[in-house]
Amino acid sequence: MKKRPMVSVLFVCMGNICRSPTAEGVFRHKVRVAGLEDKVHIDSAGTIAYHVGHPPDPRAQRAALDRGIDLSVQRARKVTSNDFEKFDFVIAMDSDNHYELEAICPTGHEDRLHMFLKFARNSRETDVPDPYYGGVNGFETVLDLIEDASEGLLAHLQEQKLTHK
Repeated sequence: MKKRPMVSVLFVCMGNICRSPTAEGVFRHKVRVAGLEDKVHIDSAGTIAYHVGHPPDPRAQRAALDRGIDLSVQRARKVTSNDFEKFDFVIAMDSDNHYELEAICPTGHEDRLHMFLKFARNSRETDVPDPYYGGVNGFETVLDLIEDASEGLLAHLQEQKLTHK
């Protein structure tokens, strides 16, 4: 019987084809390198259903692959209020998506909702910018922010002993 992970994390952006699948891939990589993949469940979703079933944006895949992270097996899905029951951390990429998540968050689960960049150690930004309508450089900027926040999130989980029970 497979043991349930100690902690579960859901990354959320608007369409689940750029920022949140990148965060899922980067964080999954960092968790694997730390030897904690059996202790942390990681997923991503979007606040809109427009891209459901689609793989991540090719530009996001290419930028991540250049850093050794493969996003190709991921498929977009829409976040639901049920996700607040399933995940310990529901992490919004920006304030607009945080607002959308607040609207569907069941009473009593508000403490599960977080802004991703609050975990960043080297950035004063509050929102991970949406690179969809920009050029390739936008995806590199997003990766830099996501790597920083992923390291901070992993450290937070370890400091809170959420992965060591």
